[in-house]
Parts: sequence; C-alpha cells; structure tokens
Amino acid sequence: MYATERQQLIEHLVSAEGRVAVVDLAKRFSVTTETVRRDLDQLESEGSLRRVHGGAVARTRASTVEPSLAERTLRGGEAKLAIARRALHAVPPDFDGSVYLDAGTTTAAIAQLLTQRPATRLPLEVVTHSMTVAHLLAGAPGLSLTAIGGRVRGLTAAAVGAQTVDAISRLRTDIAFIGTNGLSADFGLSTPDPDEAAVKRAILAATRRTFVVADAAKYDSELLVSFGRLSDIDVVVTDEAPHGALADALAVAEAEVWVA
Repeated sequence: MYATERQQLIEHLVSAEGRVAVVDLAKRFSVTTETVRRDLDQLESEGSLRRVHGGAVARTRASTVEPSLAERTLRGGEAKLAIARRALHAVPPDFDGSVYLDAGTTTAAIAQLLTQRPATRLPLEVVTHSMTVAHLLAGAPGLSLTAIGGRVRGLTAAAVGAQTVDAISRLRTDIAFIGTNGLSADFGLSTPDPDEAAVKRAILAATRRTFVVADAAKYDSELLVSFGRLSDIDVVVTDEAPHGALADALAVAEAEVWVA
C-alpha cells in the first residue's frame, strides 16, 4: 500500500471514529509505529487531524471547543439514556441518601429517570447547579430539590462562579454524578472552561462517592482545564469499555467501569 492510500484511510478513520492510536494503526496496516507517526505528522501539516499523545484526534476536537447544550442534546441520545439507566443502579429504591447532579446532557437524562422513580417514605435529596436539571426535577414526587445559584453560563445553562463554588463546598453529598468533556490517562478529567472546571472540582471535593458519566467519545480527549484525577473517580459509567492506556490507568486508579 502506498503512503498516500494509507494516509487517506487514516483520515477516514479519524473522521469516522474521532480518534486513532498509533499502535492500532501499525497493526492494521502492518507497518512500523515510526511509519504511522510520519503519516500522522503529514496529515497534521495538511490540517486533516491533530496529533495527541499516542495517536491523533479529529481537528475539531481542540482544547477549547465546546458545543452548546442544544447541540449536545442532539448527539448520542440513546447512549446517554443507557448510561443514565446504568448509573441509577447506584440509587436503588431504598436509597435514602443525597445525590448531586452535575450539569450536562447525560446528567439531565439521569434527572429525567429520577422523576419516574417510585416515591418512598423519605424523599430523595437531590442537589444541582444546572438550571436544566433543576427544571426537570422541580415538583417531582418523591424528590427534595436544592438548586445552587450563581452566574448562569448560557452555553451550558449551569451556575458558575465564586458563589456557586462556595455553596457546593459547604455540602457533603453521598453520591455525585459528574459529566466531563475529556477523560484521558495522562490528563484525567477535563473541560474547556475554567469556571466550569472550578465547579466540577468543588463537586468532587464535596461528595463521598463519585460517578463519572461519559460516553466513549470522551475517551483520550484532553480539554483546556483538568478538574480531577482518575484517582478521584469511584466509578465510570459509559457505553463502551475503555481500552489501551486509559483502561490501564483506570485500573491503577482502582476506578470501576460500568458499561451500559
């Protein structure tokens, strides 16, 4: 196979899958990893992809790119709903503790399912800084809702800022479901916005058990701001088991993986 043909195939794989790994490409095309790295360097110089540690990602996956809430709502709805269902195994009908719900479309799916939860003797305590999640849960039977205020960021409909962080720091919830824009072996949990990162960091510090809800498209992505280490995670709830360096790093961090 000529280099041009191989590079065209690599470009197609990146476009279709969002990311590729050097080792996987070397095996796929029966070439050395050095050859693959040269191919990736060439494709990056042409603007076809962006090099990252161990491979490459689509050019659109830059460290500051953040789709709006409306855009994310349209993506991977079935996968997010499946992740939400699996995540709620952590909140059985007899659970009488407190739950923090982060902002995001997957956590919104969890909120929607919570409104269908059978009412128990004691209402489930739910806390959130997401205006979307608060709207979904307000008035739902069997739930007691606390909405954290602050400056609302339009892109995510989430409260951010010092007031929000301070309010969260005064809590100690039993479980937190946290979303992330990126999940990687080296950079951990990351997001494009520093204010969002500060809030997520506060949630991690304020909960006893952390569940990260993220589909496989977030794997190996490294956004601008890291807000947590893999060792901060108790469980990753996802639609596809991680592999390679990320899987190894999660195992070292003793983070469980629940696949929907």
